[in-house]
Amino acid sequence: KASKCQQKQDVNKDEHTTKSDEKKSKTKKVLGLPMTCAAACFDVVCCVCCIIQGVTEVLCEACDQLGWKSPTKIQIEAIPVALQGRDVIGLAETGSGKTGAFALPILQSLLDSPQRLHTLVLTPTRELAFQIAEQFEALGSSIGVKCAVVVGGIDMMSQSLVLAKKPHIVIATPGRLIDHLENTKGFSLRALKFLVMDEADRILNMDFETEVDRRTFLFSATMTKKVQKLQRAALKDPVKCAVSTKYTTVDKLQQYYIFIPSKYKDCYLVSILNDLAGNAFMIFCSTCNTAQRVALLLRNLGITAIPLHGQMGQNKRLGALNKFKSKSRSVLLATDVASRGLDIPHVDCVINYDIPTHSKDYIHRVGRTARAGRAGKSITFVTQYDVELFQRIESLIGKKLPAFPTQEDEVMMLVERVSEAQRFARLEMKEQGEKRKRPKGGDGDNDDTEQASGVRKMVKGGPGAGGGKRGGAAWRGGRGR
Repeated sequence: KASKCQQKQDVNKDEHTTKSDEKKSKTKKVLGLPMTCAAACFDVVCCVCCIIQGVTEVLCEACDQLGWKSPTKIQIEAIPVALQGRDVIGLAETGSGKTGAFALPILQSLLDSPQRLHTLVLTPTRELAFQIAEQFEALGSSIGVKCAVVVGGIDMMSQSLVLAKKPHIVIATPGRLIDHLENTKGFSLRALKFLVMDEADRILNMDFETEVDRRTFLFSATMTKKVQKLQRAALKDPVKCAVSTKYTTVDKLQQYYIFIPSKYKDCYLVSILNDLAGNAFMIFCSTCNTAQRVALLLRNLGITAIPLHGQMGQNKRLGALNKFKSKSRSVLLATDVASRGLDIPHVDCVINYDIPTHSKDYIHRVGRTARAGRAGKSITFVTQYDVELFQRIESLIGKKLPAFPTQEDEVMMLVERVSEAQRFARLEMKEQGEKRKRPKGGDGDNDDTEQASGVRKMVKGGPGAGGGKRGGAAWRGGRGR
């Protein structure tokens, strides 16, 4: 019996091996590619690379682990021509997978011809640089790719030590990159194979221009005259991959406006946060002071808000972003430092507390929600001083926005409570300003500590006495539901 059982196992094993070999040989004959992703996955759609010829199985598996089941439009357009060695200009709406569109060809090139200091990715903001580095490391984890993030707000010496190890990919903001090129001995990008400008229009608005003599990828949701100028001057016969030629927003984004008196903006904001409680909000303000003040105001009312702006230290900025991503904070108050490229999947609603002065910035702001096929909502506050700016935005996107339904009488019930919270917020802003001026007042980077942000000074009778939960009657203005 034992010998018969062993013979049966051997036969099954041989049959399994024969079928496996037949499948492999059949797969290789289909496209004539040895173990490319397109060949290995010809009859089973398993990831983003499956229909893109020339991307290896290793990268395909990495995409599958990240949950990229099918390629986006910009990836279908851009990746094949990038693999052919062409310069690429990629234009697509926000949240459309532009990072994957340039990361996969770069990692494929690294696999084909490994080289240190192979790629430079330029981004306009520090937070976007860290996010892109995370994407590269996730996609290239199985091939040992090394990345370096070179941005302001971090010690240059520690960055110099990382650059001395010659990573494969450098993700940088323009200002800090120039500092290292001028001051860090031994750091050179002469052998660079790829240059990527993510959010290219914003980078070129910083008056950062360079002579380009390598394969170059320009990616953005919007196109400006400066990008077109660089295209003519520096790119070698580029391929333009434009998923959308107009300044459009995604179909699943519901866009609204509210026409309100300027002095009642805070009341309307609190009312909306109350009505849509349970959602995650990104609220955009025009200045750092406004973002900080409104964050303090909301915290005084028991709302878990956190600021993100340029006057915060880098560690605080990353900490604020991580708290919002982890859902320990439900409201992120930000300036346009957070409007570009950041991918936070769970943002349900974007509120333009201050209307953007540049119409194209509106597209980037509202693009923080309704990403990767999800639904989302945006609400823009329009005061008596913003009508012309709002009309420009409607003209740019080619549609008239509907008014967001609100109950004015319910909003007015919040006036007294909000006024008291405003007073506390102004006092705390003054305290923080004085603390930064003191010579021995620390690093002056206390903008997000619970103590400095108003939790210790809850509005009298507010939700602080009951644990500071949202939805308490104190910040609802006493109305029952």
